[in-house]
Amino acid sequence: MRTLMQWLSPVMFWIAFAIFRSPVFKRARWRHTLAMKLFRVAAESGSVRALSVYGHLLHFRGEDVSSRIQGGIYLQRAAEKGDLKALYQMGRIHESGFEHYFPIKPADSLACYRAAAEQGHPLALKRMCAVYEEGGLGEAADSAKAEHWRALQEHSSPA
Repeated sequence: MRTLMQWLSPVMFWIAFAIFRSPVFKRARWRHTLAMKLFRVAAESGSVRALSVYGHLLHFRGEDVSSRIQGGIYLQRAAEKGDLKALYQMGRIHESGFEHYFPIKPADSLACYRAAAEQGHPLALKRMCAVYEEGGLGEAADSAKAEHWRALQEHSSPA
C-alpha cells in the first residue's frame, strides 16, 4: 500500500495544485480544505513538490504557531531531498529563526543558501552575493567570492 501511495503522490499533488489555483469556487472553504488535505496526503506519501508547497503554505501562511512549525518541518524534509525552493526557504528560516523549534543557525543558513544558489535559485544567488559583499552568516567579506556568485547570478539570469 505504501508503494502505491508513493506512486500516486505526484498525481495527488497535481490535483491539489490544480484545485488550489483554480478560479472555480475561489472563496469556498471546502475547496481550500480539500486542497490542503490532498497536499498533506501527497506530502506524507513522499512527494517532494508537495512537501515544498504544503510546507511553504503552512509556514508562511499558517494560522497558528503549530501550523507554522509543521510547515517548517515539511520544508526541511523537502530541502533534505534537494528541492530548490525549500533549500532557499530553509536558509531564510535558519537565518532568522522561528520560535524555539528553529533557532538561528548561520552555518546551516549559509549551507542551504549555497546549495540553492549552486542549483541556480535567483534569490539564493542574490543572498550569497550579499553575504560575501558585506560579510554575514559567519563569513567575512570576500570580494573574490562575491564576484564568483555575481558571475553565476549574471550567467543564470534570463537574457
